[in-house]
Amino acid sequence: MHLTLLKCKLHRACVTHSEVDYEGSCAIDEELLVLAGIREYEQIQIYNVTNGERFTTYAIRAEAGSRVISVNGAAAHKAAPGDRVIICAYAGLTEAEAECFKPSLVYLNEQNRVIRTCDAIPAQAA
Repeated sequence: MHLTLLKCKLHRACVTHSEVDYEGSCAIDEELLVLAGIREYEQIQIYNVTNGERFTTYAIRAEAGSRVISVNGAAAHKAAPGDRVIICAYAGLTEAEAECFKPSLVYLNEQNRVIRTCDAIPAQAA
């Protein structure tokens, strides 16, 4: 049996650009791609914390150090500059692989600078 688990996420990234006329995708600062473990052209899910939109696209590389998060093409209608988003990628794992797997979690501030990284989300309190 294969399980789909969260592989990595960029938590509360700030959208810097929203370009309808650019080829569809999401451009992400190359440094953030590497840190999170998102590959160029990998499918990603984007959850817009600002307006509640959720959509699927793929990642492309933006200039390293630029702090760019650009939502492009049709998806540009679902996110505007200044929106806070969660960008996730998932992986299919066997049950044995899932037993020891830890996701890469990258938390960002409003300038898309890394606040912290970790590999677990604390249990939600009642």
